[in-house]
Amino acid sequence: MLREKSDNALYASGTQDRAAAAGEEGPAGRDVESAFFRATDGQGLGREDALLLLARAPTEALLQAASSVRERFHGRVISYSKKVFIPLTTLCRDYCGYCTFRKDPGEPGAHFMPPEEVLAAAKQARRAGCKEALFSLGDQPEKIFPEAREFLSRQGFERTLDYLAAMTELTMERTGLLPHANPGVMSAESMRRLRASNVSLGLMLENVSPRLMRAGAAHAEAPDKVPSLRLRTMEEAGRLRIPFTTGILIGIGETLTERVDSLIAIRDLHRRFGHIQEVIIQNFRAKPGIPMAAHPEPSEEEMLRTVAAARLILDGEMNLQAPPNLSYAAFPRLLEAGINDWGGISPVTRDFINPEAPWPEIARLRAATEARGLQLRERLAIYPEFARQPEFVCQTVQPNMEHWIDAEGYAREEGVSLAQGV
Repeated sequence: MLREKSDNALYASGTQDRAAAAGEEGPAGRDVESAFFRATDGQGLGREDALLLLARAPTEALLQAASSVRERFHGRVISYSKKVFIPLTTLCRDYCGYCTFRKDPGEPGAHFMPPEEVLAAAKQARRAGCKEALFSLGDQPEKIFPEAREFLSRQGFERTLDYLAAMTELTMERTGLLPHANPGVMSAESMRRLRASNVSLGLMLENVSPRLMRAGAAHAEAPDKVPSLRLRTMEEAGRLRIPFTTGILIGIGETLTERVDSLIAIRDLHRRFGHIQEVIIQNFRAKPGIPMAAHPEPSEEEMLRTVAAARLILDGEMNLQAPPNLSYAAFPRLLEAGINDWGGISPVTRDFINPEAPWPEIARLRAATEARGLQLRERLAIYPEFARQPEFVCQTVQPNMEHWIDAEGYAREEGVSLAQGV
């Protein structure tokens, strides 16, 4: 049974009074006003200031500070990517307490997509005007499932990561879409091969706390969620100059301190390598049939406060995203918390990770954005500032990217057909 509270710290469910939680009300001797002054320079809050603001700052003041930093560094443009979601396999060796995506062989929805199915989805997306092919998949299912090994063997592969590389190559070559893969923990060798057919890669850090690996916690049965392994993957991506998407998952049993430490870890990696193109703040949603079905979800206020704190913790130029479909009808308020991106939105496929939460239609997204005096612009699966730095774009991906990109690094309104038979 997942615990809802630690012995001496606040769990981020949004149901407790922040200031009353022992150890989470912020460092003694520091005041909120001074922390706000330091927050608005966009240079990234220190740990003590971040904890102080998360625990004590009035919500509206926190949102205003985050919005001002967003506008200072990103202007009034809010971006999104038009994508197709390709769930390459739902088999996974990890058993996270909050996941409905992963399946065991024989369960409804257990699946490995053959090449013709991958290509059919990509072609449909190409006709619908998508430019990104998001590949999501379970982590190393061949390690525990003979069914996964048998499928891969029939396709001529031993590892899921090698099959993924072949499918992203096929997708790019046959449809012109720009792949972005989220395959889990990766070695430098695997990322080097994926770089040749992916314009960017991603891996959610989720949280840096090894405590969440303990028995009964969210990651207890998930060997690939060891924080050091995920941080090492992100570091290797930096060495390889791969534009990288990561983020945290809130409401899975972490403390405010662990949440702040996770964001600082991401920021520190970016300061070393300059490769984190996007940070996602994702909120846990309870679903029937998962071990955490009865676990409390973060409240709307808790989500807004965390997003705002992330904007102030991260260096001002970093791109910040929160999934609009996981905030349901309240999603426009995420703009108040300082995001500058809505993430991938698909006109052709559902969110297979959160199938109960459909993406808002792009027209609705535009209306909500413009109602707040902001401009919605479509980007590619690589952010403009990375697309114009040659070291971040593999030569094999460059020609496809150039067909989609405009002079400012965003997506062109009209793409050029790159493949016969699309």
